[in-house]
Amino acid sequence: MSTAAPQARPNVPLPPSSSQTIGPFFPQSFFRPGDNDLTRISAEAAPSTRGERITLRGRVTREGGVPCVNAVLEAWQADAGGRFRHPADPEWHLADPDFLGWGRAWTDAEGRYEFHTLLPGGYAAGAARRAPHVNLAIMASGLMQTLTTTLFFPDFPAENAADPVLALVPEVLRPLLVADPDGMAEGLRAFRFDLRLRAARGEETPFFEE
Repeated sequence: MSTAAPQARPNVPLPPSSSQTIGPFFPQSFFRPGDNDLTRISAEAAPSTRGERITLRGRVTREGGVPCVNAVLEAWQADAGGRFRHPADPEWHLADPDFLGWGRAWTDAEGRYEFHTLLPGGYAAGAARRAPHVNLAIMASGLMQTLTTTLFFPDFPAENAADPVLALVPEVLRPLLVADPDGMAEGLRAFRFDLRLRAARGEETPFFEE
């Protein structure tokens, strides 16, 4: 009985299977006009008139400063009075009715994103008090899970120093969670907050477990 020799496969790379790729992969149709504007409850509605309107922008990068393209960022925060329009907030009935407080942005070819929002207010959290902040979730191809972090503002150094969440971060890394003033954008104050998904020690953005 003869045995045929095994045939070598041609050295041609095969496309990756679904089990070899890490999503998510979002089509552009996943986004709607105004999704990155937290100041209004719909794209057609007028923006809130309570508080200071600001622009929040930055870049999302991978190791080596490579831009993270087509990443999705979701932002949520309290209104200018430090209230959430949600029944879990004991003062939710006093929350700004014209402020959505949630938005979604998408990074471009340079890894840049932008949100339009209000400078948030602080609020009580049990015996402690939260400094004004914006929560961010990041989803991108190559990530095994959604990353979450919190950005703070340089306007409130005393509040930041007492914030119980920021206190969880090693002191040397806390400045990485404070946005930088970034001039003006269409007459509004702008803040820059870069997200480094992987970087050298002391430069990578701190993320929190949910």
